[in-house]
Amino acid sequence: MVDVNNAEEQAKRLRRSGGRALALVADVLEQSSIDAMVSHASESFGGVDIPVNNAGFTRDMRIGRMTEPDWDAIVDVILKGSFLCTKAVSGLTTECGWGRIVNISSRAHLGNPGQANYSAAKAGLLGLTRALALELGRFGVTVNAVAPGIVDTEAVRARAHFDKIRGAAEKATPISRLGNVYDIADAVASWLRRGLATSREKYFM
Repeated sequence: MVDVNNAEEQAKRLRRSGGRALALVADVLEQSSIDAMVSHASESFGGVDIPVNNAGFTRDMRIGRMTEPDWDAIVDVILKGSFLCTKAVSGLTTECGWGRIVNISSRAHLGNPGQANYSAAKAGLLGLTRALALELGRFGVTVNAVAPGIVDTEAVRARAHFDKIRGAAEKATPISRLGNVYDIADAVASWLRRGLATSREKYFM
């Protein structure tokens, strides 16, 4: 569920700090809704150069209990949503000859028990990233993916057995802590600042 008030508050904070920001809401499974969002953003800022596909959620359960709607809901939002959003901005980026598309995948692409839907969607997102990197690179548009592990967010903290999840993640991490939203934001921003990747250099973090 999108928190529209929070999105607007974050936009206000950016504006107060001297930046330009606009809070928009769209359904990533409705092409017309996405097109309206992209059009509004393009008119406000003169284009859309750096889309970050980050929509997603989890609906975990073992495969024997996972229903078709459970599968479709996750795969559609994460994978189909990224496809539709990228499709909506690809014309803008290729026309201006520059762009940075970043897809937020997950370490779950390696496979997690109870996450067949989520793992498949995140693995599919890496395949989409590779294909688009090769397709759009000749237009000056790079496509990369960031694939974090467990990130300390309100949604993660609300999960059952969070303490057990955190403990296992901390033991498996050299710095012995969960990732946080700033880690992910910095990883995304590094691609946008450096602009070093080419259409045939695909980086995954």
